[in-house]
Amino acid sequence: MSGISKTPEPPYYAVIFSSQRTEGDKAYGRMADKMVELASQQNGFLGVESARDEKLGITVSYWDSLEAIKNWKENSAHKVAQTKGKTDWYKNFSLRVCKVERQDFFEM
Repeated sequence: MSGISKTPEPPYYAVIFSSQRTEGDKAYGRMADKMVELASQQNGFLGVESARDEKLGITVSYWDSLEAIKNWKENSAHKVAQTKGKTDWYKNFSLRVCKVERQDFFEM
């Protein structure tokens, strides 16, 4: 995951996942990569951006509809990752779903 996602003209939806990790990897990195790969294959997926430092991680995924977000949430492999997140990987997290109504991009 690198760079800024090239999303279509709004409206579309953003899922903002902010988290603080527990100590140690515990196979987190491998699962995170797998989830991005799997999400990118889902109908309605538009892109993803992610950043993490030692204290906070933020991942924003973009979707064309609320139905696409719901289908991703219910994906069986994603459900396994959600459970592992609660038991092994996160001290805390928040998830916000937003409708994108306007966007601007700058590029040199």
